[in-house]
Amino acid sequence: MAIELKMPALSPTMEEGTLAKWLKSEGDEIVAGDIIAEIETDKATMEVEAVDEGEVLEILVEAGTEGVKVNTPIARLAGDDAAPAPKKAEPAREDAKAEAKAEPKPEPQAESKAEKAEAPKATPAPTRDGERIFASPLARRVAAQNGVDLKSVKGTGPHGRIVKRDVEGMKGGTASASAAPAKGEPRQVLSLEQQGIAPGSYDLIPLDGMRKAIARRLTDSFRDVPHFPLTIDCEIDGLLAARAQVNALLEPQGIKVSVNDFIMKAVAMALKAVPEANASYSPEGIAMHHHADVAMAVAIDGGLITPIIRKAETKSLAEIATESKDLAKRARDRKLKPEEFQGGTFSVSNLGMFGIKSFASIINEPQGAIMSVGAGEKRPVVRGDSLAVATVMTVTLTCDHRVVDGAIGARFLQAFKPMIENPVTMLA
Repeated sequence: MAIELKMPALSPTMEEGTLAKWLKSEGDEIVAGDIIAEIETDKATMEVEAVDEGEVLEILVEAGTEGVKVNTPIARLAGDDAAPAPKKAEPAREDAKAEAKAEPKPEPQAESKAEKAEAPKATPAPTRDGERIFASPLARRVAAQNGVDLKSVKGTGPHGRIVKRDVEGMKGGTASASAAPAKGEPRQVLSLEQQGIAPGSYDLIPLDGMRKAIARRLTDSFRDVPHFPLTIDCEIDGLLAARAQVNALLEPQGIKVSVNDFIMKAVAMALKAVPEANASYSPEGIAMHHHADVAMAVAIDGGLITPIIRKAETKSLAEIATESKDLAKRARDRKLKPEEFQGGTFSVSNLGMFGIKSFASIINEPQGAIMSVGAGEKRPVVRGDSLAVATVMTVTLTCDHRVVDGAIGARFLQAFKPMIENPVTMLA
């Protein structure tokens, strides 16, 4: 029988992806290990290897199709015992006749009944004037959801095949107007025209996998996670002086430590000092993490990604600086491996380089908290009964109240602040 090739889950959190490109065509022979397609996930474009071998009988999802759910059949492959292709039908019938003669009569009758029992399972393909209408499975599903007759749809896909966008473009049956909301969406989103934006007054940039994932995950997090912010000011003149000394020592090695590297180190040390803040909520219980796997937000074209410094509490400033620079570069080149940006126990988002004074970030589930770092700037401070000037940096900790209570968050910041204001304490 034919083998179904299904949309693979290329990461633990992947629910759907874009079938960006087919590297094999119908009729091609493939063996295990061949690269057969390129799948675009929310973070990267990855190659898919074949795990079975045989001939590609039919491609079910054409290249460029978006929103293909994990485990959706994308192609059919003829295995060793699969039914032959039409061009080999006559030899197959001769073999079948020979087998029928060699076996008792009841066996063919049993086979006939089995075939009749299985026949209703197959869904007949729609036809137009007696000819089969070629449409992708996703287009058929969208058409069924919206009451669109495929006979009235003109296909714009390969060889005139009907694809999702063709069905969505039909008046009176558009998916955008009447389809059921996607999983996780709190409400139906109105089109721009429905909200009073005139057609032709804007340029529409299609959503890619990354932007869709960001929208979905952050909407879910902001809506479903009970969160609250805690904000403190840190004087960083001591940190800036220490940074200059450290960089002078590391200059022969070509290593340059940034303020953010100090923050990553201080966060990791504070998480070990207050382990209750290094935790994640789950329906089964609260996960207390063994190590501080600190993720750093990196802006890239089309969105952002959070590569992770694993076991950051065990690494020196020089090691953190080297690793963070490498991760950030490969993040912008979209060359990170899934394990380098998935997971993590805590996140740091720094917008200080853009002059942002303070802000609050949305929690990156399943992490229990995220720290937002603002710019260091000269501000007046009160010391005793006198005014002075200091370089002050505002940080905001957004906490998941299900796991990090106010007191836990406050104790974490109490551990973090002295290390930032006097970096020698985290190096001792």
